[in-house]
Amino acid sequence: MRQSEPAILSRRTLLLGTAAVAGMAAAAPALAKPAPATPGTDAIWLDGTAPELFEGATFGVPWPRGAVSAKTGFAIGDLPTQSWPLAYWPDGSLKWSAHAVGAAPATAKSFALTSGKDNPGVATLKVDQSGADIVVTNGAVVWTIPKSGKALISQATNGGKPVMGAVTLGALAQDAATLEESATVTQTAYDGVVATATVEQSGPVRAVIKLDGQHAGQGRQWLPFSVRLYVYAGAPSVRIVHTFIFDGDEHKDFIRGLSVNAAVPMHDELYNRHIRFSGQDDGVWGEAVRTLTGLRRDPGKPAKDAQIAGKAVDPASLKGPFASEIQWIPAWSDFTLSQPNPDGYSITKRTLPGQGWIQSVTEHRASGLVYAGGASGGVALGMKDFWQRSPSRLDVRGAASDQAKVTAWLWSPDAPAMDMRSYRPDWGMDTYEKQNQGLDITYEDFEPGWNTPYGIARTTELTLWALDATPERARFAAMARNVAKPPLLTVSPERLHLAGVFGDWSLPDTSTPTRALIENRISYQLDYYLKQIETHRWYGFWTYGNVMHTYDADRHVWRYDVGGFAWDNSELQSDMMFWYGYLRSGRADVFRMAEAMTRQTGEVEVYHLGKFKGFGTRHGVQPWLDSSKQPRVSNAAFRRFYYYLTADERTGDLMRDLNRSDETLTSVFIERKVSSEGGSGIGIRAKIPGTVDCSFGTSWGSFLAAWLTEWERTGNTYWRDRILNGMNSIATLKYGWFCGGAPYDLKTGKFVGAGDKIDVSHLNGVFGVMEVHQELLTLVDVPAYKKVWLDYCKYYGAPAAEITAFLGVAPKDRSLRDAHSRYTAYAARELKDPKLADRAWSEFLQGEGRFPPALSTQTKRVDGPAVLHVTDEDPQISTNGAAQWGLAAIENLQLIGDTVETYGAKYVKA
Repeated sequence: MRQSEPAILSRRTLLLGTAAVAGMAAAAPALAKPAPATPGTDAIWLDGTAPELFEGATFGVPWPRGAVSAKTGFAIGDLPTQSWPLAYWPDGSLKWSAHAVGAAPATAKSFALTSGKDNPGVATLKVDQSGADIVVTNGAVVWTIPKSGKALISQATNGGKPVMGAVTLGALAQDAATLEESATVTQTAYDGVVATATVEQSGPVRAVIKLDGQHAGQGRQWLPFSVRLYVYAGAPSVRIVHTFIFDGDEHKDFIRGLSVNAAVPMHDELYNRHIRFSGQDDGVWGEAVRTLTGLRRDPGKPAKDAQIAGKAVDPASLKGPFASEIQWIPAWSDFTLSQPNPDGYSITKRTLPGQGWIQSVTEHRASGLVYAGGASGGVALGMKDFWQRSPSRLDVRGAASDQAKVTAWLWSPDAPAMDMRSYRPDWGMDTYEKQNQGLDITYEDFEPGWNTPYGIARTTELTLWALDATPERARFAAMARNVAKPPLLTVSPERLHLAGVFGDWSLPDTSTPTRALIENRISYQLDYYLKQIETHRWYGFWTYGNVMHTYDADRHVWRYDVGGFAWDNSELQSDMMFWYGYLRSGRADVFRMAEAMTRQTGEVEVYHLGKFKGFGTRHGVQPWLDSSKQPRVSNAAFRRFYYYLTADERTGDLMRDLNRSDETLTSVFIERKVSSEGGSGIGIRAKIPGTVDCSFGTSWGSFLAAWLTEWERTGNTYWRDRILNGMNSIATLKYGWFCGGAPYDLKTGKFVGAGDKIDVSHLNGVFGVMEVHQELLTLVDVPAYKKVWLDYCKYYGAPAAEITAFLGVAPKDRSLRDAHSRYTAYAARELKDPKLADRAWSEFLQGEGRFPPALSTQTKRVDGPAVLHVTDEDPQISTNGAAQWGLAAIENLQLIGDTVETYGAKYVKA
């Protein structure tokens, strides 16, 4: 810890809200406004209708500045509720609140969220951590969680009955990819071993326990993991958020399987033991270990009906030959549902290990839930995004024995081993000159040793039930729906907008002709990408949640195999395109895509260990391949939406881990290939001892998001002051933001030097820096900095004569005209300048020829032998352009929307 940096406030302190409020209140109240009235707030379902089964959820709600005290409690209708602060305004008032709602028959379409006092209802959730184990008692269900060792959960009882044994993690790895590449392949099994357990919340409605450890076996410890267990009052389930980090050698460590396992005591007669798999839609596959149907002898309708329904068959009803011959009915012990790809799964079963497997059925996409147990109880285990993350698998083993095991394979051992090696060799690219030549033709920045997956991560969500009986088929189907699409409460777009969070974004408005054209295009882009994900199957363990960068109209596919044109990796704010698309529309499908993108780009494209820690990887054929490692990809600005809307602790960890990512600039020289050291002769800004080179937009602008979030989450003014140090120092530079960057003092967070060289890049403003500034500049009052920021906004897109009069020269590289129109629009609003508003609409609607003049929303269908399958394409769409255009549209309509018909209409061509 640095001497001047206060300790991070404890979670208990944050929940109480006292020290954090004091810290925020001391934080520059110059911009404070009169406190507004507390807005009326309704919690509504993300999907529009109440779920059939609700077992608890957590969501966030924003509040206008000064409207609600940080110590305020809340009630949500008559639902059991637990609330706590997520973020504070500078005056100490509540900015974001989090609300956990317990299991309840939540059948209403909406619930009034009122301030006053938390309403836990009749919650009986209790956490006891006084002994060797953490014991969570939740009504009839008791979970025992060891503080260390191989078990995440050692046992669970329901109504006093032991229905679940140990829950463990497993990994299977091999030392070669395939037998084709090596004469022998040695496999090694590893067990997850918990080192530390932390109770983060202890009720009364929600308990959260965080378990950290590594996988161990054969004297080796690797694959660090972090698992959070969430228990909601009244629910017989635990939500599991599982994260692991790859810290192996991709040339030697080939993961063959990653698993979450649960032991199931089996007490019932074999004909009263049941297996369930969820299929597609509401389909349920259900069979008994020893079936009573289809036999030569009929046990009678009551027995058959009971078994099919998962209820206990009365043994007294099994007369005649069943008394002496039932032993000859096969007992099926092992069951597997395997989803090797997003388009097909199969269910197979066998009687015993060493015997042949029998195929039961094949189908399309399984929703990812399995149950094993009997009429007296059992275990269900489900995996979110099951088919989207394929290869995946669900197993039941030993169902005919005294103890079965249920397994969710996050990476299925049916699939080839996970091969994380680069798709390409060095091909002689041993100098920066050659690598730059390769970059010139394939857009791929390649450098040996920089194309490593070491330090990337993946998070998977699962749900585990400890049940007192086999669930009825309708209930099992409802459980499966909740696994695939967890029910979530939220608030309306209008209510989100009212709070004034996430900068300047507009609500949809088609009341005028030009507005209608723009809104139509915004919706078209969102719909187009959702369809492209399905058309081109952008699924997979490491890639679901990502989108492609650029289209290849000649092949009618996205450029999945061409250098930097393949996976987008958050380039030019594609994450934000989806998040703002959700904020303003409330669309559940857009939310879930943005959620998947946050999970993917925040984990896979970012390094969590090693020399690149805190930086992310530029777009490429593999998510971690490109040798350009930058903070613009790991940017916390892309994660804040999901964190505040869901209070997701893992996302909170990811953002907090970025607080010191500026220090990675000491080991990763971003401009090494274009500096004089790299041989291109472009040169680098003058070095000053104790500093690193730092761009304002792509680097410092990304750090800002992490620091702003940490300040508003904790009230720790260290992070506010670090932001202010940067702002004040930029304000002293001769050319301000037009310097592009300057030597940066890691100790103080200040930029140093004269700032007397102009360096303009179109990339400096397209990685979330505008959106962060829109919010930041309402929180701190630094007039000198705001002036240089407004100068940049005003003159970046100015005509050559205008910017020459201001700077003495007209800089090159002022492209992305439509993207930067929101900078002009911001200046127009702040300076109340109608000429700038006119220019902003011109920049936005005329752009650089990226879209048809009339804002077309037409796709072209390609079919027959020209393509593998029918494809609806729009070759003019690229992800960079779509994201930046969409953001500019959404922000311009908020900033200067009242002038869209006055000035904008003339730039829309018929």
